[in-house]
Amino acid sequence: MTLRDLLPDDWQAALKPRYNLSLLQRLDAFLAQERTAGAVFPSEENVFAALTATPYEQVKAVLLGQDPYHDDGQACGLAFSVPEGIPAPPSLRNILREYSADLGYPAPSQPSLLPWASHGVLLLNTVLTVRAHQAGSHRNHGWEQFTDAVIGALSARSRPVVFLLWGNPAREKLRLIDQERHLVLLGVHPSPLSAYRGFFGSRPFSHANELLQQKGLPPIDWRLP
Repeated sequence: MTLRDLLPDDWQAALKPRYNLSLLQRLDAFLAQERTAGAVFPSEENVFAALTATPYEQVKAVLLGQDPYHDDGQACGLAFSVPEGIPAPPSLRNILREYSADLGYPAPSQPSLLPWASHGVLLLNTVLTVRAHQAGSHRNHGWEQFTDAVIGALSARSRPVVFLLWGNPAREKLRLIDQERHLVLLGVHPSPLSAYRGFFGSRPFSHANELLQQKGLPPIDWRLP
C-alpha cells in the first residue's frame, strides 16, 4: 500500500496545494528500500496515525515531536505516545508528571496519549518513520517537507489553533505559523536532559486552554483514563 493510500482523505484535500505528489512517491521508494534492510517503526498502517486520529477540521492544538521512538513496540504514530501496555519512555514520563501537577489529575493507568488525539490534539512528529534502534535515521529524506505542509495547512485555517513547541527543533517551525491568527506556547523539551530547566512547572496544558478560551473557543479535555 502506498503512502497516498494511507493518507486520510480530509488531510489529502487540505495538503493538496502544499506539496507535490512526487514527494510521497520518493518517500515510498525510500521506505521500501529501508524495509528490505530491516525493521522500520512505526508499522506501515500507523505512519499517518496522528492524522487519522485527529481530522483536519477537528484540530484544536498541535503538540510537535521530532522522531518516532526507535525501540521495539514503542512507536505508534503519535508523537510522544506509546501503545497501551508499553512502559512510558523518559520524555513521556515527564509529560505525564507535568500533566498531573498542572491539572490535578491522577497519573493515568496507561501511558497512551490517544485520548488527547481524539479530543483535538494533533500529536505530530516532524519525521514520521525511523529505522529500528537508530534514532534520527530517517531525517532529511523528505518527511520534514511533508510535515511542514501539515503545519502550513493548519496555519492557513481561520479558526485558531494552539501550537505547543517544546525545544529548539520545534521552535524552528515558528516560521510556518501565522502568529496573528494562531496561538503559540514555547517551552522546554520534556526530555531528561532539559525537563528540569523549565518544563516542570510550565503548566502547558492549562495555559493552552486559557489561550483557547481567550479566543472564545472551548478548552481541550486533557483527561487521561
